[in-house]
Amino acid sequence: MGMRYRIGLGTDIHKLVDCRPLVLGGVIIPYSKGEEAHSDGDVIYHALCDALLGAMGKGNIGIMFPNTDPQYENKESSYFVKEVSKLLKKEKYFIENIDICVQLEEPELNPYIEKMRKNINDLLKDFLSSTSYVSIKPGTNEGLGEIGKGEAVSATATLLLSYKC
Repeated sequence: MGMRYRIGLGTDIHKLVDCRPLVLGGVIIPYSKGEEAHSDGDVIYHALCDALLGAMGKGNIGIMFPNTDPQYENKESSYFVKEVSKLLKKEKYFIENIDICVQLEEPELNPYIEKMRKNINDLLKDFLSSTSYVSIKPGTNEGLGEIGKGEAVSATATLLLSYKC
């Protein structure tokens, strides 16, 4: 008997539009624009779900929660993380670490990072190993591309799952 490991990678990007809240890591960030999406558009939670699903070989968030299904319209993305965590429980996985990069030109995200980390820790506390760590790193695109022009926000999540065999 030993430990087995699975790596997951997830990415998400959403256009920024007027009259929508900016939601990242379960935190509503005061800003004039928010994500255009079927759900609340939280790119951090969406990338996290894709990384978890990918590591388990279970597809992606779009397959599990299609944006054509009205039951997910304006749904808080914490719901998706909770549903994906049910698969973690079923498959007996633990999370060793989560590393997330979020790209947004403005506003400044550093004041919100600890709350985002706490939200992820709270959502996944039953699956975090005793040494696991959640890292969220904000960055800009230095004025380049859609993100740099303030037209979009993206997130990439990488994680390591473990299970005993």
